[in-house]
This record gives sequence, C-alpha cells and structure tokens, in this order.
Amino acid sequence: MRNSWYRRMLLSYFPIFLITVTILVFLSFLVVNEISQKETVKADQISTGYIVDTVQMALKEIEMNALDEVERNSRYNDFLQADGPHERDAVYAVVDSLRTLAAKDELVDSVYVYRSGDRQTLTTSGLLEWDEFADRPFVELALGQPAYQGWSPIRDYHEMGSDAKRRVISMYKRAPLPFGTQGFVVINVNMYALEQKIRTMKDTDVSFLQIRDREGNLIFSTRPSEPGDAEAAEGRILNRIPFQATGWTFESGIADGQLFMWVSVVSYIWIVIGVGTVLAAVAYLLYITKRNYKPIRAMMHRIEAVRDRMDPPGGAKSDELLLIDRALENLIRQTADYEKQQQENMLIARRQLFIDLVQGERLGDAGERLDRLKPLPVQVTGPYLLVLVEILEFPRFQQGFSVQDQSTLKFALTNVLQEMARDEGLHGWGEWTEANRMGLLLGVSPDVTEEETQERIRRLSERGIAWTHDHLGLSLMVSVGPRSDSWEEVSASYQAAARALQHKLSLGQRAFILSEDMPANAATRTYTHLQGIAEFVKQFRLSDGDWRSRLERIFDDLKADALKDEDIRMLLLTMMEMLAREVGDLSEQLQSCFTGERAGSWRRAVEETTSLDKLRSLFTEQLAEIYRTFVAVSETKSHRAMIVEMKAYIEENFADPDLSLKHLSDRFQISGKYASYLFKEEFNMKFVDFMVQLRMAKAERLLLETDDTVQHIALQVGYANSITFGRTFKREVGVTPGDYRKLKAKSQRDVPI
Repeated sequence: MRNSWYRRMLLSYFPIFLITVTILVFLSFLVVNEISQKETVKADQISTGYIVDTVQMALKEIEMNALDEVERNSRYNDFLQADGPHERDAVYAVVDSLRTLAAKDELVDSVYVYRSGDRQTLTTSGLLEWDEFADRPFVELALGQPAYQGWSPIRDYHEMGSDAKRRVISMYKRAPLPFGTQGFVVINVNMYALEQKIRTMKDTDVSFLQIRDREGNLIFSTRPSEPGDAEAAEGRILNRIPFQATGWTFESGIADGQLFMWVSVVSYIWIVIGVGTVLAAVAYLLYITKRNYKPIRAMMHRIEAVRDRMDPPGGAKSDELLLIDRALENLIRQTADYEKQQQENMLIARRQLFIDLVQGERLGDAGERLDRLKPLPVQVTGPYLLVLVEILEFPRFQQGFSVQDQSTLKFALTNVLQEMARDEGLHGWGEWTEANRMGLLLGVSPDVTEEETQERIRRLSERGIAWTHDHLGLSLMVSVGPRSDSWEEVSASYQAAARALQHKLSLGQRAFILSEDMPANAATRTYTHLQGIAEFVKQFRLSDGDWRSRLERIFDDLKADALKDEDIRMLLLTMMEMLAREVGDLSEQLQSCFTGERAGSWRRAVEETTSLDKLRSLFTEQLAEIYRTFVAVSETKSHRAMIVEMKAYIEENFADPDLSLKHLSDRFQISGKYASYLFKEEFNMKFVDFMVQLRMAKAERLLLETDDTVQHIALQVGYANSITFGRTFKREVGVTPGDYRKLKAKSQRDVPI
C-alpha cells in the first residue's frame, strides 16, 4: 500500500511523457508542412480568384455592351412597338445591331429580341414566327419570371429545329429598358468559348480547376478525365469560390504528386533538442511524482480508516478513487440543487412581492421583504415610477411562437428593458403581471428633476420599442403612471397606467403615454355618439354622397372624447348592425356584406386592430363596398337608355369647361362613381378619355379650317387656358397645336395641282 500510489502517480504521467516525445519528433515535420500547405493554399486561392474575377468581368462587359446598345439604339423600341411602315427598317437596323453585338465579343454566341405583341423573335438570321423559333421554352421561362436578373443554368440552344445545338448560358432583360413589358432582349454566351478562356488561364500540370452548378453537378474541369475517385487520384480541393452571377462554385487544388512535399533532411539540431527534452522530462517526472505523493499519502490513510468502517467484514475492499469520486459527486449535486432551489424561490418571492405592491396588498412587511430580496440593483428609497409595457397584437404573438419561445422572448425583453433603464440612470425591476403586460418599477434618484425623469423615460420607451421591433418583431405600447414617493403609492400609479392603456385607440400608438395626458372629459358620452351614428345611417340610406365626411366626423368625435377601446368598438359595431337593418334586406349581395365568412373575417380584423387610424380605414373600405352595392341595387333607370342619353349629352356639351362626373351625377340623378362605372362598362373607355377625344377632334378641325388663335380654340373646346390645352393636345396628337397647323398647311402646299 505504501508504494502503490507512488507507482500509480508515476505511471499516470507516462502518457504526458509519450505525448511530449511524439510532439518533439514530429514538430519539425508539421511546422514545415503547415507553412508549405498555407502558402500553397494562398497561392491557389489568388490564382482561382483571378480566374473568377476575369470571368465575372467578361460576363459583366457582355451585359453592359448589350444594355448600352439597346438603350442608345432607338430602333429596338421601333421594332418592339411594331410600328407599321417603319417596322421593316427597324428590323434591318436591329439585325445589324445584333450581329455587331455578337461579333464584338468572342464569348457571345448569339443575341435575339422577343416581341410580346405578336410573339415574333428577331435573330441575326431574321424575323422568326413563334412556331418556327426553337428556343421557345426559354422565352416562356422568361415570360414567367420577368423580374429575374441573373444568368440561366447551362442549356442547349438553337434557333431553328434543324440547327445544331450549342451549350450556352443566357441572360434576358425586359424591353424597353429598364422595366418595359413589350418584350425581352436575350444574350447567349457560348460555354465552349468560356471554357477555352478558362483553360488558357490555368496550368493543368501543376493545378486543376473544376466548376459545379447550384446542385453540385460537375459542369467543367481542366482534368483530362473524371475517374471514380477523382480527388484521391488527381489531388484534393483546396479552395471553393462561389460565383454569384451564375450560382456556380469554382473548385481548385494542386495536382497529385505536387501537393506538400515532405522535407527530406531533418536538421541534427532538432535531434539534440529532442533527446535533451526527453531527459529533462524524465527527471522532472520523477521529481514531481515524489513531491505530489506526500499529501496524497496522508489523504489515503484517512480514506483507509473510512473504508474499514463502511465495507462489510470479509468483503471486497472498495477502491479509494471510487470513494473520493462518490463523495465529491454527492457534494456537487447537493450544492447545485440547493442553489437552483434558492434561485427559484427568490424569483417566485420577487414576483409575488411585485404583484402585492401593484395590487396594494400585504404591504405591512413590504420593507422587510424588499431588504431581503433586493429586487433593485441598488438601494432606492424613492421616488418611484411605474411603467406598463403591453405587447400589441398579442393573439398573433401567441400563434407565431410556442409557449417556450414566448417565455424566452419575454425573459429577453425584461432583461433588455432593465439594462436600458440602467443606461438612462434609472434602476429598473420588471415582472410580467399579465400574459401580455409587463410592469417595470423604476427607482429615481431624488436629485433628478421631474422633467429630466420624464425625458429619460421617453428615451427608454423609444429605445425599447425600436429594439423590440427590430430584434423580436413585436410592437409595444408604453404607459407611465404618476410619480410615487413611497411603496404604498405604487398601487395607485399602476392603476393609473393601466387605465391609460384602455384608451389605445383614441390616444394612438405613442411610444410614451403619461397617465396625466388623459383628457379631463374622458367620461363616456355613449348616447351622444349613438345619435350621431343614427343620423349617419339615415343619410347613408338616402344615398347621400357625403357619407365619407360624416364618417370622418364620427371618428374625430370618438378620438376627441378619448373613449375606451371597448366602447369605441361597441359603438362602431352597433353602427354596422343598424346599417344592416336598414339596407341589408334589399338584396342577397348586400346581405353578404353583413353576414357570412367574409363579414366574420372583417369583424375579427376590427377586434384585433390597435390603431384608430387602421380602424378608420377598415370601416371606410367596408362602407365604400356596401355603398357601391347599395347604389347599384337602388338604381331603377334603364342601363342602356341612361348611358345613351349620357353619351348624347356629352357630345352636345363637351365644350363646356364645367362638364365633369359631378355635373353628370347632378344632371342624371346618380352618383358620380356609378356614372363612371356605366360609361366604362358600355364603351370600354373612361369618361375623361371620351371627352378628350371629342375635344381634340374639334380642335384639329378648328386648327385646319380657321385662323383662330390657339387660346381662342382652347376656349372653344372647353379649356380655360392654352397651356392646359397645348399639353393635352401634344399628349394625344404627338405635336403642339402650332406645329400641327404648320405641318398640315405644308402638306397641303406640297400636294401637286
């Protein structure tokens, strides 16, 4: 027993001794090999990066040359617009441009233009019909993804069915530039030419280069062949560089036989150093073992005494190390369990104390509990501020995250707000009092003024809301109660802050709401608002076109009186119920606006909305749809007879500058929107476009048949001044009124007699 532990310690150091010897023997080889490897990888990375940059610049230059030519050459637009007599000249000009683009760069295989109007394709060989063009699948792909900006995967390309297929990558741009919808310009780059360009930049005797597509398939390699285990036979890959333009990955490495040559001769200095280190390690091993054995020997005597008491007589003796391990394990487990239980009890006690303070309960021993639990980072005797933080759109938060994730996000939010409070010189203590509401009790230094305190809390609220929106995707609303000088007043501050949160709709989603900001006349005036709503429903029933302004006044009154959120929603939903009783029975279409799945979805949106402006938009859109349906149902006059009468009236009075949809609605006793709807449905033309056509036709006759001034002609066709008339005339005819008169006069003089 006396020497067994000595031998154990001695043997326990032998792994260290062997590791030390092994490291010293191979250290020189590893150092030299590591240096060689790093330099090789670096050189290969630089070489491959140059190839990637060269290919990228080549593709970029092809793209920019094509875009520059299309933008400068107006014949492309002429061809895309298929402008009758000029189309043939445009075709010849564009074909010549396409040939120039293809010949400018050796990588360009071909360029063609697809016209969406008649589905014809113009290539360097001429104009091809849709059925004749062999690259139709790619054109259909481009039509399905008009916004795609990159290069396509490698594909087979030929213009005619009889042509040989060529491997290309393609890019298309909408035309006219930059975001036109009349067609595409397609650029094809020949893969064989691109591969040859890459081969000229790589020394295949020393290194290799291969390219893989997005799916990892090999599309190019400088190796002469691809055996079953290419990396083991030819070398190994050192660098992978992604190529963003096409989604390729360039892989490069050193060919087999050239990779990391071992150093053939090892200096004798390393051998001497190794032998000396081994001898020193042996001496140190003996010394440290003997030195460390002394305290262990005393410990083992004590363990022997314990083992003799614990082990049964005649039984097998327990191992000393096993006894030590069991004792330490029990001690560590008991300590961890105790600390965990203490921490949990502390958190529960702090939360219960916070709830007691905000509810005004069990305040007799609050001071003693505060001294024991120390919820605030420093000792604060007052004053205090109670801040309530509420998660808006809480149902969406519950649906988007699991229960565990919700707890994690709430914990993170609590810590962040407390940390931000410390940054502002405020000592914060946060607890969640409800599922969607957290209370933050802030201790304020007595020497800080009330104005400075409010400014700090304002900054804290703005920072907290911004951080929560950016990092957690949540929207918060913050309410601040009045200042409390003692713990007993915290409950009143909490209640005031909670009351302020009941007015989110009327107060708006401000980052900082003081309970003192609540208006003095916050008492509910339900009866007055019900009277206004009843008057609104009555006017709506009479098809009063001023219902939007009346609705705006209702919302303004609700905001001015600062009603509770539940009262606002109750009044507005009551308005919809009254309206349903008034107009809902007129037709099934109107009835569906108030009942059914669509109406239920709208009501849920109303319940979940936390902004009065959003609520205003929801009701405005819903009422606008109901109003359009109601007006359409209420119209009793013949559809065709009315539109014919309206058309005749416009043709007789188009020179009247006051002629408008409002004028028509007053003349025919229908709404302006309904008049516009009837006109669009019957003539497939807007009212304004029809009136402009009539005015321009008469203006052309007056310019040719009379010598009246442009100002006088403008007044005759319904325009108040010549500026507006001239702008409209040029937009519709293409030239100004003066130029139109000169051109027509010249054409008449040039006609032979």
